[in-house]
Amino acid sequence: MTGQDLSDSALRCVVVSDGIRGHLHQARGVALWISRLCGASVMEIGVPGLKGLGRFLCLKMAARRLPSARPDEAHAWLVASGGAELFASLGDAGGPETLFLAAGSSAASYCLALARAKGSRSAVIMTPSVLGTAPFDFAVVPAHDGPIGSDRLFVTLGAPNHIYRPDLEEAASALARSFPPRSKRIVALLLGGSDGNYRIDAAWARERLAPVRAQAERLGADLYVTTSRRTGKGTDDALEALFADSPSLRMLLLASRDEANPVPAMLGLATHAICTDDSVSMISEAATAGFRVGLLRARRRGGVVPTLQEGVGRLVSSGFLPPSALSGLPRFDRFFRSLSERGSLVDLTAEDDLETFLASSSQKAEPLDEARRAAAWIVERWRG
Repeated sequence: MTGQDLSDSALRCVVVSDGIRGHLHQARGVALWISRLCGASVMEIGVPGLKGLGRFLCLKMAARRLPSARPDEAHAWLVASGGAELFASLGDAGGPETLFLAAGSSAASYCLALARAKGSRSAVIMTPSVLGTAPFDFAVVPAHDGPIGSDRLFVTLGAPNHIYRPDLEEAASALARSFPPRSKRIVALLLGGSDGNYRIDAAWARERLAPVRAQAERLGADLYVTTSRRTGKGTDDALEALFADSPSLRMLLLASRDEANPVPAMLGLATHAICTDDSVSMISEAATAGFRVGLLRARRRGGVVPTLQEGVGRLVSSGFLPPSALSGLPRFDRFFRSLSERGSLVDLTAEDDLETFLASSSQKAEPLDEARRAAAWIVERWRG
């Protein structure tokens, strides 16, 4: 783009979405900051939901040719991958004034194909499997992914997201009308779910959240609780049973039963934010809202190695081992350590840590601003 002066009014940022809420929040957060910074219009389009063999052939095999594809070849890939209507829906949008932006591997393939077919620019958030970041004009990758330096790559601390602090107060007011708080100490409890690395089951919920309930009741704090789409039914049932008769509970919103996203409103209303360690997105959102986030550790899958790694992390944090001992830690733990060093996170492994955390009148910190920083980097190079 060097040497091209693009008119602000002509700029368009097209968010290419795979329908996964966490991915959309990351892409939307960066896109909206691009709009705020340079006046670009923003639109969102959804990619086809390929499954089974078709998904494998299109996204794992044929997509490998996209980095070197000519515009006609990229268009042919779109047609073969169910994206013909997607391409047609864009009309005459294209050229260097248009930026296609995606998060997640599935959306990334369509994003690159559309950019190649339309003669536009492409940007990806996170590192997509198969394609990697090299074919894209701009890549925004969190440091915990271990990205290799490049002039096309911007490294963030945590995940960029859609949290926009000026909007939080209005969202909080709406939440307070529906679920009025009773206390000046308000706890937003954001819970993830089990995956290949973490286990957040009914037994974990009863063991780790009973102290949260007890401390909230002792302090007279309000609890606003929500889950993710990965939270299983057994965990949902355990949460309902655990908080059923708690005088501290003001709201329990289960993502499996309600499509609403209460997180911005909860973060706008709360004085404290607690998140489980399986979700970098939730933790990043809370840190962006300006919280010193309380971290609840999920159970790790895989036996003795994760347990040893967690122990090493605690010993380093306590000063008993040098930072070099962290080299073998899971990538999320390195992210947590970075947040802790900037004063944006505290590990609530011990019950007395939880007591100290909740006893304070509030837990606030210097907000993260990764979506804005990433957007500014993209805009500078897109318009340069």
